[in-house]
Order: sequence, then C-alpha cells, then structure tokens
Amino acid sequence: MRKADRTRPLIEVIVQTVDDARAAEDGGADRLEVVRAIDVGGLTPDLAVVAAIASATSLPLRVMLRENGGFETNPQEIAVMRAAALELAAMNVHGLVAGFAKSGRLMLDQFDEVVATGSPLPVTFHRAFESLVDQEDAISVLSRHQHVDRILTGGGDGSIEDRCAHLHQLVARAGSRLTIIAGGGVDLEMFRRLVEQRTVREIHVGRTARAGQSAEGPVSAASVRRLRDLADLHAGS
Repeated sequence: MRKADRTRPLIEVIVQTVDDARAAEDGGADRLEVVRAIDVGGLTPDLAVVAAIASATSLPLRVMLRENGGFETNPQEIAVMRAAALELAAMNVHGLVAGFAKSGRLMLDQFDEVVATGSPLPVTFHRAFESLVDQEDAISVLSRHQHVDRILTGGGDGSIEDRCAHLHQLVARAGSRLTIIAGGGVDLEMFRRLVEQRTVREIHVGRTARAGQSAEGPVSAASVRRLRDLADLHAGS
C-alpha cells in the first residue's frame, strides 16, 4: 500500500471493474471507491468483483453499501447490506461507504445496524449528507460515531466558488474529528480550484477520471494522471 504524503491531496477514484482499478492505480490514484451502477450514484457491488479488485491492486478500497438510488432504506435492504458488510469485514478492504437520510434527517438507527456488522471497518458517510437540513449538527453527531471517519460531499449547489466556500466551512466545523472528502460533480475546473486553495485534503472523482469524462466510460490512466500531476503541481507551492 502506498504511503500517504500529507503534503499532496489524496485522490480517490470510483471504480466498477478490475480494469478500472488498474487504470486508476497506473494513473496515480491513492484510494478506490468500489461500486456498481455508477449512473445512479453507486450501489453495492458484486463482492466477487471486490475480491478481484483487491487481488489486482495494492490501493486501499472503500466499498459502497447502498441498495437503491435514493438515500432512504428499508428492513429488506438492510438485511442485504448487513450480509455484504459481514463479508467485506473478512476481505482485504480499507473501509465502507454508506449513509441514510429521510426528510432531511439522519436515519442513524438504520445506519448503525448496517455498519456495525462491518466492524471494525471505518466508514465514509456518503452524499446522503447533502440532503440533511442541519449539516453542522450532523457533523457533530457523526464525529461521535465509533465507525465514521469521513464525510463525502460536493459542497452543495451553486457556483464552484460557492461550493468551495461551503466545503471550507465544513472542514472548519469538522476540525480534526472527521475528514471532509470533496466529491460529487468535481469536474476538472473544480478539482483545480480545490487543489489551488487547499480546501480539502481528499478529493473523490468519477467522471473526471474517465475517458471522455463520460460517467459510463472506463477509468483512464491518462485522465487520472492529469489529476495527479495537477494536484502535485500545487502540493509544494
């Protein structure tokens, strides 16, 4: 596993296949998020695919647990995700990605039920965070959760400047308790702005790491390398 260099932003790339994972690693990615159905924001992947990716790359993997394209869930889906979490806890993965919300509030009981099964794997609370009415309070709640160490958010709506400013506020609110990952709609220009301003320490990319910046296209080592070079250019400045 590559040793982290804290002077440079960590780049996490969404992958769906072994070929995606290899291309991301070749391009200089630091961590992978493994999903299927990237077109709906990512769902729980086939665990055989996760195992194959873990064997094919040395990069740390975070694996999505999500059974529908929204942020709510139900007992039937929870049972499926618990079974997946149990298997993932026995595999060579770095952590889980999950999050549930309803009517602007955390579905914390359901979240607990799922991620506790994957203990002791750490968890990224995904973009369900963006649907929450009181994000600052949610940061306080999630920072006390024994498994959560990261929150993934694109910084909301608005211009790149607005989103970066909001991300800066969230990072300040989280302090040393949680890591805020910028992700969701991070195009090349926003990526550039994030690294220039050093808004966050970790950036999550999907479309921007793919050939032709197509959501359904394969990960391109050249596209990831472009991001890596851009991030490294500003690391020591």
